[in-house]
Amino acid sequence: MTVLKEIPEKWFPVLLPLQRKKQKGLDGGKSKKGRGEEERRVRANDREYNEKFQYASNCIMTSKYNIITFLPVNLFEQFQEVANTYFLFLLILQLIPQISSLSWFTTIVPLALVLIITAVKDATDDYFRHKSDNQVNNRQSQLLIRGSLQNEKWMNVRVGDIIKLENNQFVAADLLLLSSTEPHGLCYIETAELDGETNMKVRQSVSVTSELGDPNNLFSFDGEVVCEPPNNKLDRFCGTLYWRDKKYTLTNQKMLLRGCVLRNTEACYGLVIFAGPDTKLMQNSGRTKFKRTSIDRLMNTLVLWIFGFLVCMGVILAVGDAVWEREVGTLFQSYLPWDPPVNNFLFNAFLSFWSYVIILNTVVPISLYVSVEVIRLGHSYFINWDQQMFCSQCNTAAEARTTTLNEELGQVEYIFSDKTGTLTQNIMSFNKCSINGQTYGEVTDPLGPQPTRLDFTPFNPLADLDFCFYDGTLLESVKVGDSHTHKFFRLLSLCHTVMSEEKSEGELVYKAQSPDEGALVTAARNFGFVFRSRTPGTITTTEMGRPVTYTLLAILDFNNIRKRMSVIVRNPEGRIRLYCKGADTVLLERLHPCNQELMNITSDHLNEYAADGLRTLALAYRDLSEDEWEAWSESHRCADKATDCREDRVAAAYEQIEQDMMLLGATAIEDKLQEGVPETIAVLSLANIKIWVLTGDKQETAVNIGYSCKMLTDDMTEVFIINGHTVQSVRQELRRARERMIELSRARDGGKESGMEGWGEAYFSGNGLREGQEGDGTERGGGGGGGGGKPPQCPPPPSPPPSPPPPPSPPSPPSNLMDNVSGEFALIVNGHSLAHALEADMETEFVSTACACKAVICCRVTPLQKAQVVELIKTHKKAVTLAIGDGANDVSMIKSAHIGVGISGQEGIQAVLSSDYSFSQFRFLQRLLLVHGRWSYLRMCRFLCYFFYKNFAFTMVHFWFGFFCGFSAQTVYDQYFITLYNIVYTSLPVLAMGIFDQDVPDHRSLEYPKLYEPGQLNLLFNKKEFFICITQGIYTSVVLFFVPYAILSDATQSNGVPLADYQTFAVTTATALVIVVSVQIALDTGFWTVINHVFVWGSVGCYFTIMLALHSQSLFRIFPSQFHFVGSAQSTLLQPVVWLTIALATAICIVPVLAFRFLKLDLKPQLSDTVRYTQLVRQKKRKPVGRSVGSAWRGMGSVSEGRLGARGGSRRSGYAFAHQEGFGELITSGKNMRLSSLALANFASRHSSSWIDTLRRKKHTHTHTPPSASGECSPAPSCVSGSLPPLSNSSSVLGGSQETPIEEETAPARDLQPVPALSTKNPPSAAPGPESAAPQGPAQAPSSSVLGSSAVRCHGGDSPGGWTLSLGSVQEALFGWKGFAARSGASNSQGLPPVAKETSHIE
Repeated sequence: MTVLKEIPEKWFPVLLPLQRKKQKGLDGGKSKKGRGEEERRVRANDREYNEKFQYASNCIMTSKYNIITFLPVNLFEQFQEVANTYFLFLLILQLIPQISSLSWFTTIVPLALVLIITAVKDATDDYFRHKSDNQVNNRQSQLLIRGSLQNEKWMNVRVGDIIKLENNQFVAADLLLLSSTEPHGLCYIETAELDGETNMKVRQSVSVTSELGDPNNLFSFDGEVVCEPPNNKLDRFCGTLYWRDKKYTLTNQKMLLRGCVLRNTEACYGLVIFAGPDTKLMQNSGRTKFKRTSIDRLMNTLVLWIFGFLVCMGVILAVGDAVWEREVGTLFQSYLPWDPPVNNFLFNAFLSFWSYVIILNTVVPISLYVSVEVIRLGHSYFINWDQQMFCSQCNTAAEARTTTLNEELGQVEYIFSDKTGTLTQNIMSFNKCSINGQTYGEVTDPLGPQPTRLDFTPFNPLADLDFCFYDGTLLESVKVGDSHTHKFFRLLSLCHTVMSEEKSEGELVYKAQSPDEGALVTAARNFGFVFRSRTPGTITTTEMGRPVTYTLLAILDFNNIRKRMSVIVRNPEGRIRLYCKGADTVLLERLHPCNQELMNITSDHLNEYAADGLRTLALAYRDLSEDEWEAWSESHRCADKATDCREDRVAAAYEQIEQDMMLLGATAIEDKLQEGVPETIAVLSLANIKIWVLTGDKQETAVNIGYSCKMLTDDMTEVFIINGHTVQSVRQELRRARERMIELSRARDGGKESGMEGWGEAYFSGNGLREGQEGDGTERGGGGGGGGGKPPQCPPPPSPPPSPPPPPSPPSPPSNLMDNVSGEFALIVNGHSLAHALEADMETEFVSTACACKAVICCRVTPLQKAQVVELIKTHKKAVTLAIGDGANDVSMIKSAHIGVGISGQEGIQAVLSSDYSFSQFRFLQRLLLVHGRWSYLRMCRFLCYFFYKNFAFTMVHFWFGFFCGFSAQTVYDQYFITLYNIVYTSLPVLAMGIFDQDVPDHRSLEYPKLYEPGQLNLLFNKKEFFICITQGIYTSVVLFFVPYAILSDATQSNGVPLADYQTFAVTTATALVIVVSVQIALDTGFWTVINHVFVWGSVGCYFTIMLALHSQSLFRIFPSQFHFVGSAQSTLLQPVVWLTIALATAICIVPVLAFRFLKLDLKPQLSDTVRYTQLVRQKKRKPVGRSVGSAWRGMGSVSEGRLGARGGSRRSGYAFAHQEGFGELITSGKNMRLSSLALANFASRHSSSWIDTLRRKKHTHTHTPPSASGECSPAPSCVSGSLPPLSNSSSVLGGSQETPIEEETAPARDLQPVPALSTKNPPSAAPGPESAAPQGPAQAPSSSVLGSSAVRCHGGDSPGGWTLSLGSVQEALFGWKGFAARSGASNSQGLPPVAKETSHIE
């Protein structure tokens, strides 16, 4: 989507045709001309005129069906499933008596059951969509009809109508604001449903209509609006109002969009411009899509393959039938003639082909799909019942709103998250501050008593009772009258754009445009400097109980380039002073030279605050003489009235006065994250899941939240900012970022990566942040900082030279080089740049750049851009995506992703209604994926493998029997066994395994995130695993047919009667089959419950019971024509040779499987096998690790801690994250002086947690396998903190693939401390001397990173008690430290990523 810089006079020929196409079919109420609109004409109060254009009504419809279309459309969708069509075809064949040897009911009953269950589920989902639509469409609005206000449903609103909105009401359609009860036609709205921002925004009506507040005046209003056609751009509107022979320009500041909420405004009137599906909210809502998992798609492919295999078997048997009939069958024609209309052997072979297709169709029985739906339903209930995903605060449980995507939860590679309300609570709290070099707010000794919350009420009766602060020294400093402290809080009480309303004496309500402003003014209020009220020319405060009124001389407004705001006030004594607050990077440059020492101290404090993820802000002031003020005021007045370059002239005037200021200190505000967000992101990153944040918020907000939740860290190699405004500039910035990544990666790996030479060195800024080239003034302070902890590889040039010309060929780094990039990179993209990056010719460049980064943050994105980013990754990376959000602005992203998760938060339930899964806290996502998702994937894969195995073992016996029965399409088993095999005898055990099975307990899944990787790589069920399963099934069928055939052909009963009869052979084979598949599922089951035991052994007992009943005399007497073989089962099972035959067949089938699994477990175990083994060892031997090991690790940890302590220049300012330019002008003009109340959010207690500072970076090598001539790969080392909070052992499992061999027996590792990463450049200095001399394993190959495992291994023998195995063996088994180079080839051959390319550090 391209952001157009300006609108042509005649609008666009077709505005955003791509987006309009995507919305096609969204709603049945689309206007006929809507899709081809070039401009929109709307006349107020004239429905007859507006109806000529057939504009869409305000009725929305997000459902898929109605009563009439449900049955045909749903059946059409279901028969798009290859399996359903396949079974319908088989049903038709079974209705032909000449070829059918099985009853038709064996197919139609299960097929109808599947169709009905699926239809009921789809109908239920659509019913809730209808319910939601009706709830919205039936909302009431006040419509101006014939001069009076009448209540009408939203669905009855039409374009051109005038609507009255009252306070706290939702906006019904996209309205042009005509008038308001507030002065000057102002009104305040909240746009959380659109962009996720909860701060107030101001809209102002056209001046000529602002006085039309009376319904009679509005009814006489007949103005005509000519504007752009419907589009999805939330921040742009262009139109013209024609009224009384004059025209007035209309912009987005005069529009109220559907989904907004009117706040703090008694009432307003608006003219409907866009309604229903044409509104910008609906234009940004993605279309409801039918989501299917990758396993579903694979099963469709396998069904086609199996059908082809079935046809091949039918052809072979038909050819055999033709040959047999021609050579042998003619000899039997006299007493076994062909049934009419068969008259030759070829036609008989043709009929035999279809008969065998019917008989052999059980290779894919319909019960497979019934079982899959039952298993998914069970998994959904487990999610709903999980008490650990229940939020007691809001009394909300997790909910699986779909049953079709559970196993895909175990395959997620990319998570796209909203920020506001998803990662954060959007609650700001004044946390720390630095005043005159003294820091306040620090928590006392954690080992000592907990600090108590300060009580401000005795000191200040106007204090906010919800304000929390714990450092009493600051309050004491205020009480004793410290001048610096008083100046500090006086600045906070004066330098802002907050509005105040005093409902009653002392009951103040602040209306802050951004929550940051509210937090700062509230802090000043509690410490005795209370902002009371303001007029266009004054600010009234209460300072230490004394009322003071300041004359407001000027407000130097905030904008994104200045990153600061100032006020100039005159105090009652007549002194003029400028107060300024802003980003430290811009404010510290404008201080008087005498502040150098204080600036250094304050900078250190800012670094400390930024390290904690707090939003920092610097404060300064300057005294002005009367002459200075008069001179500057005149220059500012001239600049303000300039007709050309007004903004530049005003900015220059601001710059002139904001110089030589005196530093007061700094503030630190915490935007409270939701509970457990940093820990969740850390664990998910260790599971090789990449998290992208897509937010409508500003860059500063998103970046600081990225640092708070540890997505971004100061140890990152480099943070790139893409903020170009043109296609070419964005392309150049992406190219420079890729070249820089390759350059740093080559320098990091010693230049050993092949193919990286030849790329020009891009310039870079010394602070580690790659800035945009558009000259918009974006600096590191505003951009979030980063990379300060790592010096650049080479000194930056004095001035950035022009970018070098690209090499002749290729013009940009190829994708395989980007896959080889190693290092910790982050990418920050602004919305206007993202619009260009999403264009067709730049998609590949953007994806290759972004996917090489560990963290990606997209700021100021529209809801539709969120969906486009998701679609981009789905298309180019073929990875499973998950989108999570809580507002209506996240709906399109949630619908576009493979899996949509809605958080039931503060922004309504739109996201939840559109989601596949919902819960109330972001932290529950790790349990949803790492526990329920992984288990669901594991269970489904084991279920499918076993199901195909047992059915091939069952069906292929018919194929072998065809060669011995004259190809007559005779079945081996009787029809009752064929019918009951998949319904009764083998259905329940495999269902129990598919629902209850697990390889490791839930807490182990969270402790070892690496266990999640097999699902991402699709290792447990793929085409290779499928062929292994059917090969085992075919082998079993060969044994089950030929072993009984060979033994029984010459066997006799005890009385000498031969046993070689058809029914004896059938009973023997069927019994052996049931026993073999039951033993096999007992081997496959990893977690036994009472239900598993009952189902497995109960099914075997059920088989014998039913078989004996079917061969009993009682049934024969009742149905003599149906049960012919009376007593044959009893007589067969009484023969010892039969049981010996069954035992031999079972042994031949099972023993090779046992041997193979034993060898695999011993020689090449999976990580889950290792975890289970260590768990068993822990249960037997619960003894602590030796002190020497722990002390050694602690010593090593101090190296990393010391490295992290050397943070250099990582200040990040978080000032005015949601702030907008223009509020200063509104205040000084007096247009917004009369205000209603605004209740500020309560400040909860501060949540602070230290966590992993740098998460492991994992490359997607299964998509592009990097070429390597030598077979050796360079590592991607990751340096992390040496001290981690308790995540059990989750941070311990980083290295090694899922099939990492255990080269020695493993020992218990329960109490092992996490091993800090050792520097790859200087390992001897990071480890003690004795360790460095220990023998090194193959991991010390030139292409592998220095692991430092010897430093740990030397202590293995010091472990006390019964620990006879070395500690290094455990690490080799769990982390794959040993023999990387030797195993990388084997790993690649099985579809695993090369282990040698991964980091071998432990985080």
